Amino acid sequence: MSKLFQALLSGMFFTFILDFFIILGVKLNYIDFYGVHVYYNILFADHQNLFLFLFFSIVLGYLVVYASTKTALIVIGSLFVLSFATLIPPIGKAVGEMMLMKKNITLKTDKFFYHGDLYYDGRKNITFYDYELKKVIILDKNKIRGQY
Repeated sequence: MSKLFQALLSGMFFTFILDFFIILGVKLNYIDFYGVHVYYNILFADHQNLFLFLFFSIVLGYLVVYASTKTALIVIGSLFVLSFATLIPPIGKAVGEMMLMKKNITLKTDKFFYHGDLYYDGRKNITFYDYELKKVIILDKNKIRGQY
């Protein structure tokens, strides 16, 4: 039983490190590029998928504890290279766009329609690039009536 617990904790440790660098690359190369005002901790906490985290924790924990050392090193090393790749600006920006950006949408408030790209959907605000205004605007989530 203790070896199973050790495998789970080891997997959680490696998965946490991989997540840290993926979100760090997105923060540096997407969030900062578009001037979105969000702290790293909020970004990290809001964009964790519990099922993916548990899946990778179990798989990586199994590899570390039960698989051969060579296999574990190859798989975990490859995953580290992939997660560190988000620190390269074009890759980090592309991953951020896949995770966070919604292109060519329309948002409606009580008085206005906004047509453009949604850069970041935060806890209280939405960072949105409006095509007509040709600038980034911050919209209060409570005032958005719909997305079309």
